[in-house]
Amino acid sequence: MRPVTTIAAIPYPRRGDIHLVELDKPRPALILSVDQLNRHAMDVCVVPITTKEHARFSMRVPIRAGDGGLNCDTWAKCDQVMTLEKTLIRYPAAGTLSSRTLNKIEEQVKISLGLL
Repeated sequence: MRPVTTIAAIPYPRRGDIHLVELDKPRPALILSVDQLNRHAMDVCVVPITTKEHARFSMRVPIRAGDGGLNCDTWAKCDQVMTLEKTLIRYPAAGTLSSRTLNKIEEQVKISLGLL
């Protein structure tokens, strides 16, 4: 009889999670792509997050300190959706956004891409 082997679960970024990502420097980003793709694809779709508020950018959704594990008030840059290789993502996730905040970001991304 052959011994049973188990494979450890391979972590992958999950939709709604906040991760640090390696851009010009480590920055937080929201994982936007769906988990089925996140699990198997080499890259993921993200929304960058900034600590700088710009009143001129109406497509930036506020994220309050504590939501998603973020330690200060931030803004999701819904006008700058991007695709990143998963090798640029740091683990573990800082946290998961509330469904209310995620829904607001989804709506602003749709508007910025002309999907509404």
